[in-house]
Amino acid sequence: MGNDAERWFSRKTAGRDAVAGLVLGVTSVPDGLAFGVLAGVNPLAGLYGYLFGMVGAAVFTSSAYMAVQATGAMALIVADAGLETRPDPDRALYTLSMMVGTLMIIAGLLRAGKLVRFVPTAVMTGFISAVGVNIVLGQLGNLTGYDAHGANRILRTFDLLFHIADWSLPAVVVGAITILTIVVLERTRVGSLGLVVAVVLGSVVAALLNLWVGRQVEVLNDIVVVPPALPAPVLPSPNDVPYLLLPAVSLSFVGMVQGAGVSAGIPTPDGRPAEASRDILGQGAGNIVSGLFRGMPVGGSMSASALVVQAGAKTRMSLIYAGIAMALTILIGAAAVGHVAMPALAALLVVVGIGSVKPSRVYSVIKSGLLQTTTMIVTFLLTLLIPLQFAVLVGAGLGIVLFVAKQSNRVLVRRVMIADDGHVRETEAPATVGGGEIVILQPYGSLFFASAPIVEGQFPEVTPESKGSVVIVRLRGTDDIGLAIIEVLRRLHSALAGAGSTLKLVVSEKRVYDHLISSGLAADIGERNLYRGTEWVGRTLRVAYADAGKEVSAT
Repeated sequence: MGNDAERWFSRKTAGRDAVAGLVLGVTSVPDGLAFGVLAGVNPLAGLYGYLFGMVGAAVFTSSAYMAVQATGAMALIVADAGLETRPDPDRALYTLSMMVGTLMIIAGLLRAGKLVRFVPTAVMTGFISAVGVNIVLGQLGNLTGYDAHGANRILRTFDLLFHIADWSLPAVVVGAITILTIVVLERTRVGSLGLVVAVVLGSVVAALLNLWVGRQVEVLNDIVVVPPALPAPVLPSPNDVPYLLLPAVSLSFVGMVQGAGVSAGIPTPDGRPAEASRDILGQGAGNIVSGLFRGMPVGGSMSASALVVQAGAKTRMSLIYAGIAMALTILIGAAAVGHVAMPALAALLVVVGIGSVKPSRVYSVIKSGLLQTTTMIVTFLLTLLIPLQFAVLVGAGLGIVLFVAKQSNRVLVRRVMIADDGHVRETEAPATVGGGEIVILQPYGSLFFASAPIVEGQFPEVTPESKGSVVIVRLRGTDDIGLAIIEVLRRLHSALAGAGSTLKLVVSEKRVYDHLISSGLAADIGERNLYRGTEWVGRTLRVAYADAGKEVSAT
């Protein structure tokens, strides 16, 4: 316990942690409000999610610098979840956060951190790029002051473009000034604090324009009253659980994948690798605390985590200090927060959305091949056109298909040649099995159902001229074998038997050996033609080769 306490707090690092926490806390206030707007919920839910989710997760994560906050992808899933159809949309949101937290804790306890690495880069690149576009399209209404209509963001964007004359010039001015300020300041030493400066400047311009031309620029107070107090805890709504299950699963998946990126990309103070499963558990705890205190779903944020590291954080106490800074801002500056201009928040999100699209990553996927490029494009289009909770699950399915396709195409069959002096070499597999010869075949790769056609296509063809031959298939290093591969071997045996030749199998793993017996293939080829390998590499293969030599000589 003493070492844990020392990692949490040290007088030597308290000053740096406090400064880093102040920087993150101050920048998180406009960010939290903006992501609440992006999610289409009470903006305060974004603010509370940032505050309580971050503090709640900091206690449990393995990554000391992992800042658990709302992310663009998670906010858009919330926006598409249909919470407005529930009897109490606010309580449904808090219930959703707690459900996400529960699912993440279960996943963390089940060590699901090992699984998220199987999500292909092509799927994530297409998804994140579309999320960036969705963020931009979703904020054009707030940025222009025009209430667009349409079934999805693309249709609403067309409606907005067809009604440029109905845009609010003051709102456009505020948004343009905010974007320009962010772009200019992020290249200076002000850095991420430029977001705060830009939102404040945009809000001041909005206040002046409202005094000059009348109230034409919407501010936060027009949507919700910002109370100078922290929220009281709430309980979940059991009746909303069945309706929210699908978005909760999607949010959990996205949170785990994005959190894994933080785990891998942000260093720990002691230099040891972060535990991805423990980070998932920590994110789960953050979501439960967020929902309990009226916050939206949250996940590991790479940008916020990188910011606290760049600001000089030394321990996870920096995240606690960030929470304290946010809480003080709410308690002391609630009146000022209420005057934040909606076009300024929209402008902040537009910058975030544009920054989410990484041309270098897109180009990298394109260079990797047609299959990966197609997967990326399909994921991108689905994420744009259908609700994100469905797009996430479809993207996960595409990831599985892509993984299976890549694994099946990696299978390679080689011919093993044993020279008279005992030396062994490998060559390409022959096109056909000759007459009266011994052919040793060694498949490499994962032998499962999808790879069966690839394996069969690389086996040499058996012709009437293949009489009196022996084909030895060596399955060393194969720890499992599917029924589809067994059927491929059965067909090879039938073809060889029809040509008056023999199939022998050399198997090293007991599981595969037992499977060949239980499937009946051992009986088909004759159990004397099934050899069980040992720890001595090549010994059993030489025995099978010697037996094959005797059989060939006898024909």
